[in-house]
Amino acid sequence: MNFTIDTNTVIFVLLLITIIILLVIIYRLNKKIDTFIIGSSSVNLDDSIKSINESLKENDRFQKDMEVYLTSVEKRLRKSIQAISTVRFNPFKGTGSGSNQSFATVFLNEEKDGVVISSLYSREHISVYSKPIVKGSSEYELSDEEKESLVKAKEGLK
Repeated sequence: MNFTIDTNTVIFVLLLITIIILLVIIYRLNKKIDTFIIGSSSVNLDDSIKSINESLKENDRFQKDMEVYLTSVEKRLRKSIQAISTVRFNPFKGTGSGSNQSFATVFLNEEKDGVVISSLYSREHISVYSKPIVKGSSEYELSDEEKESLVKAKEGLK
């Protein structure tokens, strides 16, 4: 058996193999490009890049809005009550009247501003007092129980 192949046949077969290889490469490249194209309205890579750029701008706007919001929340939080302490006591220990129904309660925010509310209980009446607290102290004289409650509230801020 003698095979003779003419040059035209060889060239045709080589061209056919080259075309098949090129079609496979083109198909693979199209698949890769499809993975890069983002968004339902994107047709080409430029549209995808524009879509990504718009998303980044939107994320930047959202981030700025969140920073402004969180700053305002932080300011409000510093002014809210952060520590509460109550000390109960009997103001009439030696007389036998009353009991531990009297109290001194301190409410403080993060900046150590707030109020101390005291109640003195006796069988005949109840007296309630309030004294402002600014920067951890009061311009009014505090009782021992009020001071103790203030110290406990300050410890609660740590």
